Amino acid sequence: MNNANKLGLFDLTIIVISLVIGMGIFKTPAGIAAKSGTETIFYGAWLIGGAIALTGALVFAEIGARLPVVGAYYKVFSYAYHPAVGFTVNTLILISNAASLAVVTLIGAEYCSDLLFGRQLGFVFDVSLSIVAVSIFFVVNLLGLKTSSRTQNILMIVKVALILILISALFAGTVIEPHGYSNDPVRTYDGSNGLLLLVISMVAVSFTYGGYQQTINFGAEIDRKETLQKGIIIGIIIVILLYLTVNYAYVQVIGYDKMKNATSIGALLFEAWFGKIGGKLFDFAMFISVLAYVNILLMSNPRVMYAMAADGVLPKIFSYQHPRTKALVPGLVTFSVITVAVTFFGKGVDNILGFSIFLDSMGFITCALALLILRRRHVNDHLVQPGTLTRILPVLTVLFIFAYCIVATAVVIDNWKAALTGVGLLLLFVGIYFGLISRNKAG
Repeated sequence: MNNANKLGLFDLTIIVISLVIGMGIFKTPAGIAAKSGTETIFYGAWLIGGAIALTGALVFAEIGARLPVVGAYYKVFSYAYHPAVGFTVNTLILISNAASLAVVTLIGAEYCSDLLFGRQLGFVFDVSLSIVAVSIFFVVNLLGLKTSSRTQNILMIVKVALILILISALFAGTVIEPHGYSNDPVRTYDGSNGLLLLVISMVAVSFTYGGYQQTINFGAEIDRKETLQKGIIIGIIIVILLYLTVNYAYVQVIGYDKMKNATSIGALLFEAWFGKIGGKLFDFAMFISVLAYVNILLMSNPRVMYAMAADGVLPKIFSYQHPRTKALVPGLVTFSVITVAVTFFGKGVDNILGFSIFLDSMGFITCALALLILRRRHVNDHLVQPGTLTRILPVLTVLFIFAYCIVATAVVIDNWKAALTGVGLLLLFVGIYFGLISRNKAG
């Protein structure tokens, strides 16, 4: 790839922020407040989650340095363990991402409908707008990585600016009353269950901080080797600062007790500045979030499919690149078609995505453990920057693994059916690999 078409530090930092900051920060803090019991536990969960994410950034920065290839999130599992592990984990992620993207585009269509017409126009409008959004960014990604990256930069600059408006509500000098609440249970602190409440709160917090691990899929498309490591770390630090300050704004402007399970808490912060028109600004913010999410998933997921094809676990056609733009056309077409197809099932698909937090936890644990394996095998030692962080990273990696073991356990405690579904799907795809794919490779 021509160096002019490769990703620079700013591009990669934006990709990291895009992969982490979705729609969740606009609403999940209300649910976390309901689970945490006290303001101290609420802030503690976000601080600990940020520390874990920063540790994870260091872990994945070194994985990306040691495996600077397209689709490294597949390659690390395949190389450190077995192609069956890479196939299983990444196939589930691809399916989950396509379903998640379909759900998010439908939600975005509802916000757009409210923004433009002040009411919901129904299923046909939502599906049509979802298809249009996917189609537009399909074309953007066909034009090549640099075009899709520049588009993402613009979308994320707008999105971060909107988040800064949320944060600035601290200076509006007003308290906003929530307009409604969900029916989810509210947990209370009884003096002895603080650790349990913290662990349960960490499930949603960890999921909200997740996504940066997919950055290593762009490892072969950066301008210089240190860009990946710097980009992941800088991106996560920015995310942590934004998350902590926006949560502080939620508590100060809405009130910790009042925000428990409150609906549209992001809209409330916009209302602190703009009154009733703040709701429209929130609709715009959510729609921009959806567009950014569509583009970044269309950028990332075909790269995983490319790596899987190169390893023979997907048909060879998925390794095809457009000769001029280097767009991964077959993977881009397939992921877009699956996403569009899933939109016709409606938002009910969101019900099958509850296992994704458990699967993400398993992915974090096994991927971090893979770094220790790569180190033991001395894989590309010369590509890793020496220094104090590099020397202590094995200890940090063990702590990271331990943290996500706790998160996975918390998922089992909070929603054992979701965890069981995740385990069942893992076993199913392992069976598919050994029953079909490994035989075809051998043949």
